[in-house]
Amino acid sequence: MEISATGRLVVRITAADVGKRVSVRRLAEPGVTDTKFTDTVGVLTSWDDGVLLITRRDGESVRIPESSLVAGKIVPPAPARRRGPAASYEELARVSSRAWRPVESERLGEWELRAAAGFTRRANSVLPLGDPGLPLDEALTVVRRWYGDRDLPAYVQTATGAEGTQELLCAELERRDWTREVTAELWTGALAPIADLAEASEVVLSREADEAWLARYQRKGVSEVALRVLGWGSPRSSEAESGGGPSVWFATVPGSSAGAAPAAIGRCVVDGRWAGFAAVEVDPALRRRGLASAVMAALARRALDEGASASWLQVETDNAGARALYAGMGFSAHHAYHHYRAPVSAGNQR
Repeated sequence: MEISATGRLVVRITAADVGKRVSVRRLAEPGVTDTKFTDTVGVLTSWDDGVLLITRRDGESVRIPESSLVAGKIVPPAPARRRGPAASYEELARVSSRAWRPVESERLGEWELRAAAGFTRRANSVLPLGDPGLPLDEALTVVRRWYGDRDLPAYVQTATGAEGTQELLCAELERRDWTREVTAELWTGALAPIADLAEASEVVLSREADEAWLARYQRKGVSEVALRVLGWGSPRSSEAESGGGPSVWFATVPGSSAGAAPAAIGRCVVDGRWAGFAAVEVDPALRRRGLASAVMAALARRALDEGASASWLQVETDNAGARALYAGMGFSAHHAYHHYRAPVSAGNQR
């Protein structure tokens, strides 16, 4: 906390610092906590009418009356990473988007509008990496019309918690009554240690998600559109083998008997130095036997063979079991991401 030469706490931020990462100390609310002060670190997203709005790493916004401030300062835009591969938010956003490609997309300036008949929010939301080329309200009108034409709700995917993320856009969407429906995190880690986790002789790798793999996949009734997003039967496998695109692999641990659903499955997309893991699922009756580790180890070895050195995955904030598993593998959080849904109105009924 900022302290003057005389030992007094000092507020060294102003409304001109909106958009910067700050650390502030304020008087605690009476009766809420036993401590006298409360500290908040995040991006200063607004300072209007005597109230500061600070967006924390997890995307939560904190409103702080200016009158309660006792200290404040600007801090570096992102802390130095102590674990895992170095990467910018934009690099990871583009890599993760290519790993979950929509069936249809269109550019709006530097925004990408993505659609896949509603199969997952990731493939049916706007990825706003830069300037849409229009004032925000006009851009959001275009977004809502584009998704409305496809009978889909309008979503914008944003991120918080790393250098270059979109705290200001989150705040603007919330001002316009867009609702944050989902928050998850993108974690990164070194790839080689994952490959050494377990022997994987029982893991079968394939370029396609066959009927057995789909029998274990948690999203039932997978459509042809969903299969295209997953990478099944798409031209990406042949493209990848010739160096023309991401390389998609599916892993299966066969069930205990003929015709039984697999004991475990997983999916990995290799894209340059990155390997992205997804759909790692284990039969509930067979959990805590190392099957998830075996699946990821087999996929990691294949990714290493294809030249990858770093890995990423996405995990929901309330999935304690998965978070513990991935932390034990050396993964750590890089940033949080959120899906904001447009408010329902006469022009957007879904």
